[in-house]
Amino acid sequence: MQNRSTVTPYKTDAEKKEQVAEMFDNIAGSYDFLNHFLSLGIDKMWRTKAINSLREVSPKKMLDVATGTADLAVASMKLKPESITGIDISNKMLEVGRTKVAKKGLTDVINLEWGDSENLPFDDNSFDAITVAFGVRNFENLDAGLSEMYRVLKPGGKMAVLEFSNPNRFPIKQLFGFYFKNVLPTLGKMVSKDNRAYTYLPESVKVFPERKEFTNILEKLSFKDTTCEPLTFGIACLYTAKKK
Repeated sequence: MQNRSTVTPYKTDAEKKEQVAEMFDNIAGSYDFLNHFLSLGIDKMWRTKAINSLREVSPKKMLDVATGTADLAVASMKLKPESITGIDISNKMLEVGRTKVAKKGLTDVINLEWGDSENLPFDDNSFDAITVAFGVRNFENLDAGLSEMYRVLKPGGKMAVLEFSNPNRFPIKQLFGFYFKNVLPTLGKMVSKDNRAYTYLPESVKVFPERKEFTNILEKLSFKDTTCEPLTFGIACLYTAKKK
């Protein structure tokens, strides 16, 4: 198995975060279409689950890490927060997100800015809730990114993380494996202008520490009350954790 730190979109000497930023810059224009099309719209249901998991803390100030085109930030408006800050390392994705936020008339609540997950530009104990949708898998240093989220989360605050996982039951495992490795990259190459992006996706999912392994990492970093809920036959997982 490849070392997690070496699974990158492109085979260059650039750091992983630089390669990830380039990849998402390249596919920003088609990202929303491909995201919903390739998941058959199921990703919207997953985001709703993530948002609902945060209702118990009634968050007023939220942070969406790896916000991309701000789909989760926009959906989080259902919680009626006072402010949502979305950060990402891809400027092109942020441009698409800002246009989306403006069209929905949400610029007074949602602010999108460039930011590195491993060096969050916020004070300790700043947010009531933190969300990440399909972004932690792309961190160059997973522990560093998660530690930063713990730092800026308020005591009593809650984090919700959506991430792809590998189904382990027949026949979903076999069907999903074929789709993920063959169909998805082919369709991705046809629509986006980055031939590597949708090949990197299944490779990065394959080596990501999922389920109990991921919650163990969260607990090692001092998160409490960690949970893992498999979604849609285990295609994705919703992880939650709190800061005491």
